[in-house]
Amino acid sequence: MTSDIPLPEPVFEFDNEADVRPGGAQEPWRVLLVDDDLDVHQATVFAVGQHHFVGRPVSFLHAYSATQAKSILLSEKGLAFILLDVVMESHTAGLDLVDFIRQTAGLDHTRIVLRTGQPGYAPELETLLRYDINDYKSKSELSAIKLLTLFTTTLRSYQQLCSLSANRQGLSLIIKASASFMHMRGLDDFAIGVVTQLADLLGSYPDGMVCARAGLLAGQPRVLVACGRFAEQLHLPVGQLHDPAIQERLTQAFSLGQSDFGADYFVLYFGQKDGLDMAAYVDTSSLCAPMDSELLKVFCAQLSACLHNQSLIEQLSAQAFVDELLKLPNRARLITEIDQRQAEQKTGLALALVDVDDFSSVNELMGHLYGDQLLKALSLRLQQAVGLDVMLARVSGNAFGLFGPLHSISPEQIHAAVARPLMIEGRPHRITITSGLVILEAQPHSGADCLKNVTIALKLAKRQARGQHVMYTADMGEMARNRAQLLADLHTAFDRHHLFLVYQPQIDLASGALIGLEALMRWRLSDGSLVPPDRFIPVAEQSGLIIHLGAWALHVACQSMQELIAQDLSPLRMAVNVSMEQFKTSDFFDTVMDALQTSGLDGCRLELEITESVAILGSGHVREVLNKLRAQQIAVSIDDFGTGYSSLSHLEQLPLDRMKIDKAFVRQLGGGAGRIAEMIAELGQTLGLRVLAEGIEDRASWDALQAMGCHEGQGFFIAQPMELALLVPWIRNYCGSLARAALAA
Repeated sequence: MTSDIPLPEPVFEFDNEADVRPGGAQEPWRVLLVDDDLDVHQATVFAVGQHHFVGRPVSFLHAYSATQAKSILLSEKGLAFILLDVVMESHTAGLDLVDFIRQTAGLDHTRIVLRTGQPGYAPELETLLRYDINDYKSKSELSAIKLLTLFTTTLRSYQQLCSLSANRQGLSLIIKASASFMHMRGLDDFAIGVVTQLADLLGSYPDGMVCARAGLLAGQPRVLVACGRFAEQLHLPVGQLHDPAIQERLTQAFSLGQSDFGADYFVLYFGQKDGLDMAAYVDTSSLCAPMDSELLKVFCAQLSACLHNQSLIEQLSAQAFVDELLKLPNRARLITEIDQRQAEQKTGLALALVDVDDFSSVNELMGHLYGDQLLKALSLRLQQAVGLDVMLARVSGNAFGLFGPLHSISPEQIHAAVARPLMIEGRPHRITITSGLVILEAQPHSGADCLKNVTIALKLAKRQARGQHVMYTADMGEMARNRAQLLADLHTAFDRHHLFLVYQPQIDLASGALIGLEALMRWRLSDGSLVPPDRFIPVAEQSGLIIHLGAWALHVACQSMQELIAQDLSPLRMAVNVSMEQFKTSDFFDTVMDALQTSGLDGCRLELEITESVAILGSGHVREVLNKLRAQQIAVSIDDFGTGYSSLSHLEQLPLDRMKIDKAFVRQLGGGAGRIAEMIAELGQTLGLRVLAEGIEDRASWDALQAMGCHEGQGFFIAQPMELALLVPWIRNYCGSLARAALAA
């Protein structure tokens, strides 16, 4: 803020009509005498012309007719008092002129005193009130002494009206200023607003300045805004101002926490001594009109409230854009920075997202305080690795965003940051990180979209390249969008009951007896087509929706088994698949028991199929849950053995009933291979488990599996998965065929 700020139109005056802008106390009151008698003019001037009223002399303007008076009223401003003859050119000329004064000339505060030499023409009380006429006197009673009294009381009345009007305007401006302060951001803007609003109150920009400090820890107050002869002292600390007197006055205002009003200056203090406070120094020697100190105190009170609100806004802004734990920019601030930088620089920018592997385990084993220390140590290491020209932000719990020049954000730099162990509580702690990276394109995306893209790359890295990095490509984005749409459609299908179960029979390979059913989930679209399970099941597992889908499947499968029992058509067991996401929930056992109790099914008729990946959860937890299930006579099988993570030592310790050979290994039997299937069958026998093969599609596979020692099987050669309505007649027919074959034998 410098002295070239455009001056506002004068707003704060004692009265626009009075032009009360005295350079000193002697500027005269302007009084208009309206009378067609010259002697009256001369006598009035003679009686009062040499006197002072309320500290000021009188200056007269003269009109000898209503017509002449109207011309003066339209051309002259600042009339304090009109002494008006009621009867001039006509009997109503005076009263008509009163209406002109108030309505046409718009002189609301100008005092009017009527006088007449003909008492019969005195106005009625209603007229006096309607036109705000100050008094009515006959010419005979206006002696010199009474004229002096009349002038004193009338001019004092005018001065009071002007003061009230000025205060009313000032208060209106203060209220308006308060509203404008609410939209300001930052102390500099606030300080400019103070100077601007003071200029509105004073009618011009003062030779003043505004100083501020942000609480007790901000050091010496400094000049935020300066204008007039102080313009060159902008940004100086108060202790370095050129005028020692101004230094002292501002320092005292800050020290005492109060305003100071002098003869040719004032210092306004506002804020709180233990919080955010400011002070404005104003040199009033050049101002045309003095300010009412009481009005300025009201202004200070309003500024204090607004400054307090500004402080709260800044605190909220800091909380909205700064991570409280690490004092780093947060997700919102990172997005804003990406948007701003892309507007300035179209190419050469990159965004990385770094995730700490197995961080949840660190929190669980070592505690959250230890985890916080790890994040702090990692943030320092990452910032050192990429340099200060890269913004480091905490995007989520254990994920960091790095945004800046492409040459500073290479995967090698990022992963080298954790090549050495971090020091946590004086001890080395080795971690690995997984990262995604996106190069911002010449055609910029929004900051939020860039963060979405790098998140896609990170998620892919977590699934496929744990401990490494993945670069985002457009194909990834398309796949992610398709997956997101599929998930949305899956939610809708679940809500609208478009999902259903089918059941595939399981038989004893030696006897051909129906021994079980496997419940399988299906999704039918509105056009009747089916979405393959290998498309929607992984999406449901990644999103967590599988927990709800799995609970629903358990209930439906148990209910279907109970219906088959009621018809005397049920096999020994109903097998239901359980995902790892379901299994690791704390209420999984309760979910299973609720399905059994709701349907009335005995636990011995239910089998749960888990994948060998469940072993990742730790044999202790898995064994505990399985033992609780076995206590309810619920059977447990390992599904798709050999296709995922496996630990034979874990499997040997788990209470299992059955092991399933995946259909991928069964298909290899047709080409003369099948060594893996044979090994799994042998392993099952060694562990004392029943072995069931999936995907049997011909008699040759059946015979080969049976020869390997495989006990049970399922597949299209036996029966396709069927809905319950088709399953019932199939069971009747199949069991009937077995019975007939037994009789024939």
